[in-house]
Amino acid sequence: MLGKIASVAAIGAAGLGYALWEAKQHTLRRVTVPVLPAGEAPLRLLHISDLHLTPGRRSTVEWVRGLAELRPDLVIATGDFLAHPEAVPTVAEALDPLLGVPGAFVLGSNDYFAPRLSNPLLYFAGPSAVHPDRPELPWGDLVAELSGSWANLSNAAASVAVGSRVVSLRGVDDPHIERDDYSAVAGPWAADLRLGVLHAPYRRVLDAMTADGADLVLAGHTHGGQLRVPGFGALVTNCDLDRRKARGLSMYEGSALHVSAGLGTSPYAPIRFACPPEATLLTLAPSEAG
Repeated sequence: MLGKIASVAAIGAAGLGYALWEAKQHTLRRVTVPVLPAGEAPLRLLHISDLHLTPGRRSTVEWVRGLAELRPDLVIATGDFLAHPEAVPTVAEALDPLLGVPGAFVLGSNDYFAPRLSNPLLYFAGPSAVHPDRPELPWGDLVAELSGSWANLSNAAASVAVGSRVVSLRGVDDPHIERDDYSAVAGPWAADLRLGVLHAPYRRVLDAMTADGADLVLAGHTHGGQLRVPGFGALVTNCDLDRRKARGLSMYEGSALHVSAGLGTSPYAPIRFACPPEATLLTLAPSEAG
């Protein structure tokens, strides 16, 4: 009996050690999204999400800074930059080489409120609640830091020049804490390439964006499930999105949907399994039907 207990403990310790290690293995994914009309030049879009930065996350800062070497045409960041009240300068340092590239961002719940220790089993009961005792983070400073270079799409729309073309962007504040107001941006788009942006991919917003004709919707929040079962995928999404769409590219009501597994985790749960931290370089290309 003691031998079996020791074996189980050893396996558990090894699994935990691996999950801690994997959470630091930054990965770049490359995906082609066929959403452009025939004959148009491809557009390289870098999707970053869920940094959850603290002042000590030097390896993530340096890795994100290195993404500028990809020379993207457009950067979209889908929220949850912060995990510490003093992390705004850390976020600014990480993103600085990319801020000269046309871009846009939205905020996530963890940009507004500090993380707290919670029971991970509660995620199986449905989306997590934001507790009123969570301290507020300096999200205003974060917005000021980013909006000097990138468009803030929190319940807002923008047209961004990318080379010789114009991209129409619209976004919402985080649906996970019910700050979304799609009515503020609903209606006709300002350009032919139409991108929707949000943090948590709740279906009420996805339904609205796709009904309005978004070519591509970009989101984060799910961490790809964070702990995935090989051959099965994500166990939870922390929202009402189908778990099969928790990471990567899929179709949603006729529009392309890309959900990033993100680059960080809560500092209270710094583990990942079968779901390494990621950024994605999306090549928007002409569709065969176009």
